[in-house]
Amino acid sequence: IIGVKKGGTRALLEAIRAHPDVRAVGTEPHFFDRNYEKGLEWYRNVMPKTLDGQITMEKTPSYFVTNEAPRRIHSMAKDTKLIVVVRNPVTRAISDYTQTLSKKPEIPTFEVLAFKNRTLGLIDASWSAIRIGIYALHLENWLQYFPLSQILFVSGERLITDPAGEMAKVQDFLGLKRIVTEKHFYFNKTKGFPCLKKPEDSSAPRCLGKSKGRTHPKIDPDVIHRLRKFYKPFNVMFYQMTGQDFQWEQEESDK
Repeated sequence: IIGVKKGGTRALLEAIRAHPDVRAVGTEPHFFDRNYEKGLEWYRNVMPKTLDGQITMEKTPSYFVTNEAPRRIHSMAKDTKLIVVVRNPVTRAISDYTQTLSKKPEIPTFEVLAFKNRTLGLIDASWSAIRIGIYALHLENWLQYFPLSQILFVSGERLITDPAGEMAKVQDFLGLKRIVTEKHFYFNKTKGFPCLKKPEDSSAPRCLGKSKGRTHPKIDPDVIHRLRKFYKPFNVMFYQMTGQDFQWEQEESDK
């Protein structure tokens, strides 16, 4: 799972780990971005032991925006299957900012960081919270090494509204039997997203930790409007590249 930060990668990883044929490492190894010089043996040792017929997985969302990652992964195993969880880039940026804010309460407001020039309405695309959401730009880099058929794009929004439906696509893509189904999920009203339970297990369902489902700060509607306009051409390009419409524009018109 190569991305994207604040898209729903942890939820996806936890759900797919409920499958008996998947073994995954819980922490993010960051091998292809931060730890590459440690070598392949180091990476192998981080990964869980698997049997024949099992799939080994890891997730490090920053791979998607790391220039060297596609080449490095390709040179290790060019047949690797890649999964990218994407969500509306505006919501993603606010979620990203919220996460940073919880660790560094002294940072400037979202509005201040989002603009190079507020009066002119110039968005600061170099700020990582905004840059990550320019999906088409990053995807271009991956498509130089991997065919689209090896990349699955999961909707972060649908992972919340229809987790079983998105998980069916993931299992099909990985060539797995559809074992993780609606029986595995129940909706947690306080958190606002689904929690995972083992169907045959009566123990309490596993919900994502405190760091998930944080309340977002109120953002000036004008700033949100400008961000939507900024992302729209990139979103359209992304839909064309992937052949999938994530309907982020429709969402806006509903509001």
